[in-house]
Amino acid sequence: MKIVRLNNETREDALRTLVGRSPEGFPEQEKTVADIIRAVRTRGDEAVLEYEERFDHCRMTPETLRVTREEIEAAYNELDPEFIAVMKRAAENIRRYHEKQKVNSWLTMEEDGILLGQKITPIYCSGCYVPGGRAAYPSSVLMNLIPAEVAGVSRIIVLTPPNAEGKVNSGTLAAADIAGAKEIYKVGGAQAIAAMAYGTQTIPKVDMITGPGNIYVALAKKACFGVTGIDSVAGPSEILVIADETANPRYIAADLLSQAEHDPMASAILLTTSMTFAEAVSREIEGFLTELSRAQIIRESLENYGFIFVSEKMDDLIDAANAIASEHIEIVTENPYEIMTRIRNAGAIFLGSYSSEPLGDYYAGPNHILPTNGTARFFSPLGVDTFIKKSSIISYSREALEKVHTDIERFAAEEGLTAHANSIRVRFE
Repeated sequence: MKIVRLNNETREDALRTLVGRSPEGFPEQEKTVADIIRAVRTRGDEAVLEYEERFDHCRMTPETLRVTREEIEAAYNELDPEFIAVMKRAAENIRRYHEKQKVNSWLTMEEDGILLGQKITPIYCSGCYVPGGRAAYPSSVLMNLIPAEVAGVSRIIVLTPPNAEGKVNSGTLAAADIAGAKEIYKVGGAQAIAAMAYGTQTIPKVDMITGPGNIYVALAKKACFGVTGIDSVAGPSEILVIADETANPRYIAADLLSQAEHDPMASAILLTTSMTFAEAVSREIEGFLTELSRAQIIRESLENYGFIFVSEKMDDLIDAANAIASEHIEIVTENPYEIMTRIRNAGAIFLGSYSSEPLGDYYAGPNHILPTNGTARFFSPLGVDTFIKKSSIISYSREALEKVHTDIERFAAEEGLTAHANSIRVRFE
């Protein structure tokens, strides 16, 4: 990894490099995605099946799009029972954490018959996309589906690509079943997003699409936003570690590589107060690369988007972390809790030497579907709030409205909206 002194120039260079991974500026892919969406919107199942044969090399019919109970049972039989038990324990942790996010409707009664409140309503139907390219991620299935279930979503569907034989990854099927999914369809890529956004003869139109995917999936979600809700336009994975000389360089190297192995566009950044520590981490990384199975992907990631920044001033490191707004931030310092209070922008924050990022990916309970590419400045992790709507409640008695009707009429008149003013005025003629 590149070791550089942190200053305004090097920080801005890194930010420009990282922002370049955004799903922007892909005109060829955008055109392909637009064509796919148009075809699925107008031809439904017919177009979906054509794209499945073209991209996933799988020939199906409308009747075989949906995963059967027999296929789910077969998936369980193909998996190690201990792994199934691990998934169930992880699911329980995820469910317990998200139960704490639930909010309730509320009403307040004020004088003269004024009633104000907020009504919480879960969305009716949500769709989860599960990728099946470089790797399958049962953990993402749990993270997408369980918050929707906790929120009270009535209908939850899953779309995931099949292989050429028409089979879906066994871990994906088991995880979806553990999380309570009742409908799973064998569709991948941009055509899956379009099918959920507009509905087909077989696949229902959904109110919210969640889940990660490749550039085509990201662009399709972006294009369909407004027709349906989306969690976010996800970018490549990211990790940023703030560490001082009290940290273990071997641990930090391992944590950085845990995200770099996802994708050649993944980002791994270390911010440290010690040049000696930076060099030790770099050596540990080289050692790990001789033994890790995805070393080539990791090398590409680190070469393009891996940085070690050094500054003796912790304030400068914290400012840089807030500017980068990473998906994952680990704080491994003498006093991580104090530094945590100064982090404004992060998807998830991990504190201390024994809270490495994969703990959050799989098991602790907080969601691992997080804002990427700087969007932690204004986005939050996926959670129960993703799957609910808030409606305002307003009720005034005649006596309450009479006291304020002239104020409302004056406001409307100032804005030139005479029908607004008249709607109030007629009640007191």
